[in-house]
Amino acid sequence: MSSRTPKSRHLLPRAVLLVPLLLSSLATAATATAAAAAAAAADNEDNSALEALARAEALKVLPAPNDRQRLQVGPLPPQVRLAHCEVPVKSAQAPGLQVQGRALIELRCDGHSPWHVYIPAKIVGTTPVVLAAHAIIAGTVLTAKDLTVEQHDLTALPQGYLDDPGIAVGMTAGRAIAGSAIITNQELIGMQAVQHGQTVTLVADAGGISVRMEGRALTDGLVNQRVKVLNLSSGKVVEGIARSAQVVEIIF
Repeated sequence: MSSRTPKSRHLLPRAVLLVPLLLSSLATAATATAAAAAAAAADNEDNSALEALARAEALKVLPAPNDRQRLQVGPLPPQVRLAHCEVPVKSAQAPGLQVQGRALIELRCDGHSPWHVYIPAKIVGTTPVVLAAHAIIAGTVLTAKDLTVEQHDLTALPQGYLDDPGIAVGMTAGRAIAGSAIITNQELIGMQAVQHGQTVTLVADAGGISVRMEGRALTDGLVNQRVKVLNLSSGKVVEGIARSAQVVEIIF
């Protein structure tokens, strides 16, 4: 009576031989996938490099942060992948409504596959803000007793807020101001000092040395009010205090 070897005994060696082949195929597929991902990444712009370019542009148009503040740019969402631009990417502040402490930076590729993207930038942190110490009647000439100063979040401040009570002292309240309300340029009446488009002298005190530069006013301003000025030497937009006709003091 002859004995028969079970089929499983013949199949087992073949299965053992197939395992290395299967593992080798999986490793090859994984390598090909990684290579394809690396090639795709090489064809795209580096998001961190784009954010750095937007940061450099934002520093040109926003006031320099102080020790209580920092500049926040972006970030670009990870899913945003822009094709590599074969020419230098251009950066500029996007046109439209400008909000103090914020800017929208446009990055543009004018290459064979053009694209553009907007990256928000803002100064975050706190700053001293002038508030009404009590309810103020319209027509009141303000004194130091009418004012108080508190630290406020920059992202929640109205346009034209004051960061120095000395700016408001001696000016007249053009309307009634509620107690504890933030005081802004628009609520005060004073002598006109600077007009939009006017050539002014920028004065800055750097380490005890007075530096004077020529600038062009970008906003109207009363005496002791904050105004924006284009520094004609550097091309940068700076903020200062209109101290008199044609003189704007830059505060560091």
